[in-house]
Amino acid sequence: MTPTPLGPVAEELAKARAAYRNWGRWGPDDVLGTLNFLDDAIRAHAAGLVRRGRSFSLALEFNEDGPQRGFRGRINPVHYMKDTGSDAAAGTQGFPHGFGGADDHVVMPLQASTQWDGLGHIFDDKRAWNGRPCTIVNGDGDSVTGIEHMRDAFTGRGVLLDVGRAFGDEHGELPDGFAVREEHLRATIEAQGATSGVRRGDLVLVRTGQLGRVRRQGGWGTYAAGDAPGLSFTTLGWLHRTEIAAIASDTWGLEVRPYEFAEPAMSPLHQIAIPNMGLPLGEMWDLEALAADCAADGVHEFLLVAAPLPVTGAVGAPVNPIALK
Repeated sequence: MTPTPLGPVAEELAKARAAYRNWGRWGPDDVLGTLNFLDDAIRAHAAGLVRRGRSFSLALEFNEDGPQRGFRGRINPVHYMKDTGSDAAAGTQGFPHGFGGADDHVVMPLQASTQWDGLGHIFDDKRAWNGRPCTIVNGDGDSVTGIEHMRDAFTGRGVLLDVGRAFGDEHGELPDGFAVREEHLRATIEAQGATSGVRRGDLVLVRTGQLGRVRRQGGWGTYAAGDAPGLSFTTLGWLHRTEIAAIASDTWGLEVRPYEFAEPAMSPLHQIAIPNMGLPLGEMWDLEALAADCAADGVHEFLLVAAPLPVTGAVGAPVNPIALK
């Protein structure tokens, strides 16, 4: 059944602001948003979820063969060597007693690959998280909610919702443009069983299978900034009601593309989730190996350690998330 199209963008944004805005919920000086839901008791419980000791990196590799296509200046990481073994072999490094070494540099946008969107990444009507003026982010970065404040916050109970396996094709992949709605999330939880029940303070991972599809087909194609399966704008109610701490997916932009409006829009779910709800969003996470393991053992919860690189004033940052089961 085709979902009912959403109304005018301005009208839907206004309704969502009124319903899901968390400004002031944790005081006027808050810099963590919904990560406040994730407390020490939840982390202690999450540590107890490790049974087998199996670990999964959920990061793409950071290299020049990454998914970026130049949208708004986003390039793939450029890695180059400052010192090499050839320099040491040639004796040109100038170190005494046979000492030699290698050193390297990288140049990249902080959201070039697997990453978290911080609270200063998106504005709504010139306002940032908690009602602050968008000018808190200037040429020096985010002076209030820089992602360094979240350096130890993203550790807790992770739960995988494999919507691709529940509603996708024979490969467990959703087609581009598939809008993942609340009913899909709820049905996935029911199909996966008790270990995938979403709780307050969870770090939720949604697999659409898009990353697996582009990898299987070879080449990134339009993965970056192109059409994609993803969260429907209508899931904002579920995201708010469940009081999760953060959510991430295996797509470039988390939300469905094209957007669900007949008129032009730009990342409407981001526009409500980040500056209004205070919900960090993760993008370009590699969930394939973890999803296969969860499907095999029927356990969809795990300890997730996903600290962003604490770049002072950054509005987003790279991460190498580790899921432990």
